[in-house]
Amino acid sequence: MNILVDPLPDAIEVNGHDYPINTDFRVSLRTILAFEDPTLAGIEKQMVLLQNLYIEQPENILEAFKQGIKFLNGGVESEEENRGPRVYSFEKDARYIMAAFQQTHGIDLEKVDMHWWKFLALFMDIGGETTFSNIVGLRQRMKSGKASKEDKVIANKMKSIIDLPEIDRRTPEEREMEKVFNDAIEKGKKK
Repeated sequence: MNILVDPLPDAIEVNGHDYPINTDFRVSLRTILAFEDPTLAGIEKQMVLLQNLYIEQPENILEAFKQGIKFLNGGVESEEENRGPRVYSFEKDARYIMAAFQQTHGIDLEKVDMHWWKFLALFMDIGGETTFSNIVGLRQRMKSGKASKEDKVIANKMKSIIDLPEIDRRTPEEREMEKVFNDAIEKGKKK
């Protein structure tokens, strides 16, 4: 699919059947924010995606989830292993993203209806002179080890803005194993 010549999708195909979806960028952002929420279990995040995105729930939930992720990725298969360090957050950077859309594209996100894929295309083209782009650039330099002394001073002064925790992608079982391990270490220290 080419977004320049093909209409943007308003349905997702699951097992040969087209299911209408909510394409508004706010719906997709709410779904992504749920995926960033450390208090939600994996199954809860999956349910948020299915409930937010699909108007009518497909029977094959696993395939619906997989295709939903593909839709959120702009039609591209997920490349989890190739993902670099996290350099932005739709939660933490919301006000900077809103301002960047206004500054770069002249779009007030509060007043516009927009397809998620159009939002993504514009998001990827946010101008370099915006506060958001400067924050992302500084995070990239800090995480890659290419930050200058000046960058490090600025990052330290703006720590509450620059710091961005990685999303915990461990399974509940992995988290529980780590908790058991840490509890055993603490118990050993007390002896």
